[in-house]
Amino acid sequence: MRPLLALLLLSAAVRAADPPPTRLNQIQVIGTHNSYHIAPCGEVKKLMAVAKKSWPDEADYTHRPLAEQFGDLGVRQIELDVFADPKGGLFAKPSAYRVLTDREKDAGPNPNAGGVLDKPGFKVLHVQDVDYLTTVPTLDAALKQVRDWSKAHPKHVPICVLLELKDESYPLLPTKPVKFDGKQLDAVDVAIRAVFDRAHLFAPDDLRGDAKDLPTAIQKRGWPTLDAVRGKVFFALDNGGGIRDEYLKGRENLKGRAMFADATDAKQPAAAWFKVNDPVKDFARIRKLVAAGFLVRTRADESTRQARENDTARRDKALASGAQFVSTDFPEPRKEWSAYAVRFPGGVTVRANPVSGKGFTGEQEPKAKR
Repeated sequence: MRPLLALLLLSAAVRAADPPPTRLNQIQVIGTHNSYHIAPCGEVKKLMAVAKKSWPDEADYTHRPLAEQFGDLGVRQIELDVFADPKGGLFAKPSAYRVLTDREKDAGPNPNAGGVLDKPGFKVLHVQDVDYLTTVPTLDAALKQVRDWSKAHPKHVPICVLLELKDESYPLLPTKPVKFDGKQLDAVDVAIRAVFDRAHLFAPDDLRGDAKDLPTAIQKRGWPTLDAVRGKVFFALDNGGGIRDEYLKGRENLKGRAMFADATDAKQPAAAWFKVNDPVKDFARIRKLVAAGFLVRTRADESTRQARENDTARRDKALASGAQFVSTDFPEPRKEWSAYAVRFPGGVTVRANPVSGKGFTGEQEPKAKR
């Protein structure tokens, strides 16, 4: 055999033995739930209990600022609750803060410090009037923090940003949110694109390409390789029901939209990303969706219960389910309660997906500091 031919054959054999490149759906990362949240102060919790007895315990968790979650804790998925405030000032004077201030009791930090809530624009908080403390009071500020950290760390695995658009009213709470109609939903897309340039976003159009819909693109081409989307950010609409349906109206395959959307079934033209919050009840469903090539977000804990009881059963099912995004209120332990936390062994930021991760070639990011 001629030397050149032998060399070419050897090179081809080596290439054939190389594992295929890792794709976005073949990894698993840790996310945080209500990633902006700051626990209410004691006096506010007393008022919360009047409206709903379980609220004080459910709201008793605080997350670090977003940049610290990304850099120190290795978080790669966050969730922001977003309220429309087109005129400005709707959430500037929460009733709990106002009542306690009038009674000369400790109302905690002023949520409208510097008048930040007076300006028109989307706001980020949990529940109007009672659970309103946040590390990022506006959506614009939150998006810019994500963008700036991402730009400074261009090799990171993609960050998934969930937006839950909230417009629910409560009988005992005086502030009535603005409803998310088609106009407000379009405005959310505009707000995202005002902060992130097109090359920085991984959008539904990028996955679909020339395919007719997202499931077809996943079946034919699959998700992009991890290296192809490093340093990018993508958005997913956390809502189902009427808000999701309005977002899809006239754009059933998400053409031109900035966010992926929670699908009801795998045959929908928009089906690519699923929110399946209960990894115990829906363990088999999550594994089936992941095996079929879809992205899934699930929750390792809820309402602070698992951390208080050091109950790891739900966490362990979430991690084993194959959901690519495992969300928690406790990426680090609340030590006065227990050692409960959601993290990967060895402090890695990303690991091979337990269902779809064959061929994972290893992370290229520093371990979380913790």
